[in-house]
Amino acid sequence: MIRIGKYIEQFINWLTHNFNPFFKMVKVGVETMVDGVVGLFTFLPFYVVIALVAILAWRRAGWGIGVVTALGLSLIYAMGYWVPTMETLSLILVSAFIALIIGIPLGIWAARSKTAGRVMRPLLDFMQTMPAFVYLIPAVLFFGLGKVPGVFATIIFAMPPAVRLTTLGISQVPEDIVEATRSFGATPRQLLFKVELPLALPTILAGVNQTIMMSLSMVVVSAMIAAGGLGEIVLKGITQLKIGLGFEGGIAVVILAIILDRITQSFGKKKLKKNAK
Repeated sequence: MIRIGKYIEQFINWLTHNFNPFFKMVKVGVETMVDGVVGLFTFLPFYVVIALVAILAWRRAGWGIGVVTALGLSLIYAMGYWVPTMETLSLILVSAFIALIIGIPLGIWAARSKTAGRVMRPLLDFMQTMPAFVYLIPAVLFFGLGKVPGVFATIIFAMPPAVRLTTLGISQVPEDIVEATRSFGATPRQLLFKVELPLALPTILAGVNQTIMMSLSMVVVSAMIAAGGLGEIVLKGITQLKIGLGFEGGIAVVILAIILDRITQSFGKKKLKKNAK
């Protein structure tokens, strides 16, 4: 019998033993980021946060979404889940930000290099098809329980859409435009930042949307390793068979998902309309 799990376990233990200072440094950095965002959201009065997010939704997605945002966030506050919601939102923003910082350059590399694209494709397939719960195991071994392993697992789970859609967007830039740009003497850097990225931006923004939504789903799962937030409320509802508690936590997650989805989708739609003109 081939005991693949045994070798993976030995590799994870080797990483934990030899790179423990590095993991501690990463843990401190990520904790500082998450705590800073949570502190900002909880420091501001709830009505200020609701007003700012509602105005953003109104300006980007229309007055209907703005009204839904204001009513939805007000309902979350009225149910008493404001702080857990802000914790979940902070985890999503930090996880998605790091996933995009890593994923978009990887997508550009995969689009520019066929070899890199071939190597990344099976890795991305692996990352997307692996059950989300499995990522929690090495995350806990590297960082212990808490928010940081939740962020770590979320980054791995949510990164593939950013890589894939960035690669797709750049690959779909018309070849004649690329050739014309090169014929005018553009450097590879100019070609990337002035032609390929602007034309691929709607597709890249779709990847941003998918990364944020996958971050939300994984952050809820991360409650199993004490990441906190709305996922903890849902988990309590399941483990303690408290139907009402579970549904309230689920409603808050749905409201947050709708708000994030509509706002992030609006950026891509506005860019598509601008390109069409």
